[in-house]
Amino acid sequence: AYEISTRDWSSDVCSSDLAECFGTFCLVLAGTGAIVVNDVSGGGVTPVGIALCFGLVVLAMILSLGDVSGSHINPAVTCGLWVAGLFPAGHVIPYAASQCAGALAASGLLRFLFPDHPTLGGTQPAGSETQAFVFETILTAILMFTILNVSGRPLVRLLTVATAVGAVIALSALWAGPVCGASLNPARSLAPALVTATYTSLWLYLVAPLCGAVAGVGAWRAVRG
Repeated sequence: AYEISTRDWSSDVCSSDLAECFGTFCLVLAGTGAIVVNDVSGGGVTPVGIALCFGLVVLAMILSLGDVSGSHINPAVTCGLWVAGLFPAGHVIPYAASQCAGALAASGLLRFLFPDHPTLGGTQPAGSETQAFVFETILTAILMFTILNVSGRPLVRLLTVATAVGAVIALSALWAGPVCGASLNPARSLAPALVTATYTSLWLYLVAPLCGAVAGVGAWRAVRG
C-alpha cells in the first residue's frame, strides 16, 4: 500500500507506469464524470454523491493496484513520497507523465460522451484564488500526512490504507468542494482544463497540491520524529 517500504524499483517499471496511468484514468473518469452526470441530470448525483465517487474510486484503485505501483494516482503524492525519501527520484517524472496521460484519456472520453458540457468537471474556485489556494494546500497536506502515517506501519493491511485515504478524499470533497473543488491532484485538474481549453485559476490547482504534499511530509516528520 503506497509502496514506501523497500522495493526493487529497477524491475517492472513498465507495469508500474501502466498501473498509474489506468488508476488515474479511473479516478478522473469516475470523479469528474460524476460532476458531469450531476450537471446533465439536474442534480441526480448530488454533491454528497460526487464526494463519495472520488473517495470510493481511490479506495478501489488502491486495493486493485496498490501492490503493483503503490497506486499514487496523483503527481502531488508521488512528489511528496520523493520529498519524504520514500520514492526514487528517477521514477517521479515517468509516474507523473503516466498519471497525466491517464487523466487526459479520461477527459477525452468524457468529451466524446458529453460534447456540449463546458467544463467536464474541471476545478474552479467559488471565491478568491487565495482562499482556494489555502484550501487546496491544507487539504493536500492532510492527505499526504494520512498516507505517510497509515502506510508506514508494517502491520496495517491494504484495506486499512485504502479506507483511510479514500475517506480523506471524500471528506475533503464534502466540506471544501463547494469552495475550491477539492482537487488535491494536479492531474485531475489539468486534464479537463486542457480538453476544454479552460485555464482560469489552473495554476493554483497545479501548485497548491504540491505545496500541500511537501507540508504534509513536514507534519509527518514532526509527528514521527
